[in-house]
Amino acid sequence: MAKLYFRYGAMNAAKTLNLLAVAHNYKQQGKRVLLLKPALDDRFGRDDIVSRSGLRARADLLVDASTRLELDALRGLDGILADEVQFFPVPVIEQLRVVTLRLDIPVICYGLRTDFRSRAFPASLRLLELADSIEEVKVTCHDCDRKAVFNLRCERGRARLDGPSVVLGDALYMAVCGRHYLERLGREGLQPWALPRLPPDEE
Repeated sequence: MAKLYFRYGAMNAAKTLNLLAVAHNYKQQGKRVLLLKPALDDRFGRDDIVSRSGLRARADLLVDASTRLELDALRGLDGILADEVQFFPVPVIEQLRVVTLRLDIPVICYGLRTDFRSRAFPASLRLLELADSIEEVKVTCHDCDRKAVFNLRCERGRARLDGPSVVLGDALYMAVCGRHYLERLGREGLQPWALPRLPPDEE
């Protein structure tokens, strides 16, 4: 039975590069693959899926709130690859789950798990609930050699917790470990979580 995969990672983890490599492998084998991306992501062109390495491919379907997947139109596909899936509407995630079950087509979704406030994107949360396979695409912290887990938003070098959840633009974000997430926000007097009081000798 085909699986629904969620491959998540912090910013700059080469998730899109991974997707494009998988798409290339499908096509090299003469297989049919459908490429999906969110319609709102127009950073590198509205219709293209683009990695920071410069590789790109044309998306077959731009996903928005009106997207309805028709099972008959998907028959004969060998795979479906979805980029920046955190921006998908939740009903589309559920439709992709049905595709794997009804048509036996594997679906691989790539995206962020959480936003810059460390809150799960609704689509990513639904994938964590529904996916058969959940895999982390790892990248190191901007400030040290630990694994990056969080996406920090910065403007003019200062960490931020305010503003809308979705602001597109790579220059605004950096991938950091938990320690540096707290440290950089703390420099601005920001506290993302309810922190316990330190013992008296550590205050």
